Amino acid sequence: MIAAPALALAQTPLRMTVTPEVTSDDLTLPPNVEGNYQIPERYQARIVPVQAGLQPGSFHIVSAAYHLYFILPENRAIRYGVAIGSEGLGWHGSARIQRKVEWPSWRPTDEMIERNPAAYERYRDGMPGGPTNPLGARALYFYQDGRDTAIRVHGTVQPASIGSSSSNGCFRMYNSHVIDLYNRVPLGSMAYVY
Repeated sequence: MIAAPALALAQTPLRMTVTPEVTSDDLTLPPNVEGNYQIPERYQARIVPVQAGLQPGSFHIVSAAYHLYFILPENRAIRYGVAIGSEGLGWHGSARIQRKVEWPSWRPTDEMIERNPAAYERYRDGMPGGPTNPLGARALYFYQDGRDTAIRVHGTVQPASIGSSSSNGCFRMYNSHVIDLYNRVPLGSMAYVY
């Protein structure tokens, strides 16, 4: 496993300053609506200050806050809302993004099928990518020591799930947000989950 940054705090790696948002004329953020769904203010993409020393291009997920922080230069980050794993299915650690896919195909894991065959058995052979696919518009794949962890940051067809513990372990984002993140994160970037 890859160690978390030395400057990161034990539980929450991102110290927020008194200013909750930073103005920036140099970045365009995704919209505050997802189709017909109004994104709650708490989960709208925002530029926020973060502690010094975090590596630009990496991202940090603070599960307890349901936020993902993509680190920018000058001690700033883009904060996005996420859904995290349901009770007992949460994932913590660090990984490298070694694969990125537009409109990814999907197959539930054997564990998902075993846990809930009524929901997942019919997808045992997989589902092609597209607007009805549970992985949404984009997926970033977590790898440790060159091996796929089966954990992803991906879009969703359930925008109301953002800000909840409702996934099978992956991190869901609004499709417009995951497209924005996908376009910013280079292959080989580090992801840290707390």
